[in-house]
Amino acid sequence: MSGWASKRFWTEVAVVPEGDGFAVTLDGRPVRTPGKARLVVPTRAFAEEVAREWAAQEGQVDPVTMPATRLANAAIDKVSASRPEVVEMLSAFGASDLLCYRAEAPERLVARQRAGWDPLLAWSAEALGADLCAVQGVMPVAQAEADLARLREPVEAMDAFELAAFHDLVSLSGSLVLALAVVEGRLSAEEAWRLSRLDEDFQIEEWGEDEEAAEAAELRRTAFLDAARFHARLTPRRPRV
Repeated sequence: MSGWASKRFWTEVAVVPEGDGFAVTLDGRPVRTPGKARLVVPTRAFAEEVAREWAAQEGQVDPVTMPATRLANAAIDKVSASRPEVVEMLSAFGASDLLCYRAEAPERLVARQRAGWDPLLAWSAEALGADLCAVQGVMPVAQAEADLARLREPVEAMDAFELAAFHDLVSLSGSLVLALAVVEGRLSAEEAWRLSRLDEDFQIEEWGEDEEAAEAAELRRTAFLDAARFHARLTPRRPRV
């Protein structure tokens, strides 16, 4: 089965071993990516996530409801072909990490950022060996190259599937440290998302919530939580710090 089917035509969805990984089949036919590659993933747990999405389709197939399948497609068709560039792009977030740029006022927000973000920078220094500097305001601060290199190490260790999930954790939060804290077990995904939203939530408290912005934020939150769950399914044996 190549690409996205327009309508459901299958009865049975199955997960089957294939090589060093696991494939998903529809009535015995292997699912393929839009690039025509066989959709084979590293772990059974993640393959089961993909299989559940195909099993849940009724009538018209809706890719929007299939985040695990989309992630697998991206990992196979895109990330695997440009892994060094993806590693470089994600690692670069460490140089401008959200946690390092603090408000100058009001004091309530300053205190909230200090209470929420300082423990994560301390964890980064202790557990990852990356002691990042925090500043007030928006002027760039130069982080030490040695610290940025240490943040890059766990990113380099990820395979294409892990990187595809990790990409969403980093890009949606704006923080390499928060994303690493999730995959290393320091924070739950919900905690990390809340910490990434300190500024936005403070503004909502001050000025009220815009309905369209709230809907967009909820979509981003769902995508963030999905990415964390998928990363965990892809790395069941990764040691936690």
